[in-house]
Amino acid sequence: MSAARGMRMSTLLRQRAAEPKIMVRPSCYDALSAKILEAAGFEALGLSGYAVSVSRLGRPDVGLTTLTETAEVCRHICGAVKVPVMVDADTGYGNVINVMRTVEEVIKAGAGGLFIEDQVEPKRCGHVAGKQLVTIEEAVAKLRAADRVRRQLDPDLVLMARTDARGALGGSLEEALTRARAYVDAGADVIFPEGLLTAEEIGRFVEEIEVPISYNRTGVSPMLGLPELEALGVRMVSNASGALRSACRGLWDYLAGEMAGDVAENDGPHRLDDLERFLGGDEIAADLRELAGSGQAT
Repeated sequence: MSAARGMRMSTLLRQRAAEPKIMVRPSCYDALSAKILEAAGFEALGLSGYAVSVSRLGRPDVGLTTLTETAEVCRHICGAVKVPVMVDADTGYGNVINVMRTVEEVIKAGAGGLFIEDQVEPKRCGHVAGKQLVTIEEAVAKLRAADRVRRQLDPDLVLMARTDARGALGGSLEEALTRARAYVDAGADVIFPEGLLTAEEIGRFVEEIEVPISYNRTGVSPMLGLPELEALGVRMVSNASGALRSACRGLWDYLAGEMAGDVAENDGPHRLDDLERFLGGDEIAADLRELAGSGQAT
C-alpha cells in the first residue's frame, strides 16, 4: 500500500501503528535493502543502528555512529521507498540539546518515527553484557526534549522510548517497567523494552504499560512466532539485524564460490535477476524518451 498523495510518513506510520493487526518492521541498512524489504510487502521499515554501524563503518554497535551518518543513511532510505521508516537514534547522540537536534534532523530526513534508548554513552548493543543506564531523570528529560521538537515540527512523528534496564548492570524487569511508565508520561507513544527473556516478561509489559509495546525478536530474547506475540498483545515486531546478516551470509557464500572457480551467480530465475529493472531503469528510460527525445534514450 502506497502513501496517499501529500501524506507525511509520520502520519502513515501513526495510522498503521493504530491498526489492529501486528506490525512487522524489519530493519534495513541502506537504500537498496530498503527497496527490497518494501518490494517484499512490508508496510513499515526500521533503520537499525547496529546495521548502520556494521555496514557503514565495518565496526560493531558500540556507539561509534554519529547523528550525521545516521541522518544521511535515513535520507537516502526515505527517498527510495514509499513506506514509513522508524529510526534507531541510539541515545540521541548526547544531552537534551543534542536530542533536540537529532529529532529535527530525523524529521528533515523524512522518517516516520524514531526511538531513543536510556543507555550511557558510549552505548552497547542491546543484547550484550555490561550495559549501563543513565538516570531515569536524564532519560525522561531527553524524551521531553524530543517531544517538544516533534510537536513543533511534525506532531505525528511516532516517538518510541527504548529501555535497556532488563539486562543492564543492576537492572531488572521491575526497573524496566518503572522506567517505561515514566517514559510514557514524558510523551512516548510506544515502549520498546530491549532484551526481555521470556514470554511472561513480554506479557507483563503489555498488561502494565498503557501504550503499544514493540518487541525486538533477536539476540537473547525468545524468537516467538507472530501468533504467539499477537496472543500476548504485542503491537510491533522488529528484527534489527536479520536482513543484514542474511545479506552478509549470501555475499560470503557467493564469494567463496568465486574463489573456488564457480562463476554462477544464481541457481535459477529470481525477481532480482534484472537489478536495473528492479531499481527503476525502465521508468528512467521512459523519462528520457519523454523529456529529451527518443534519440537520447540509452
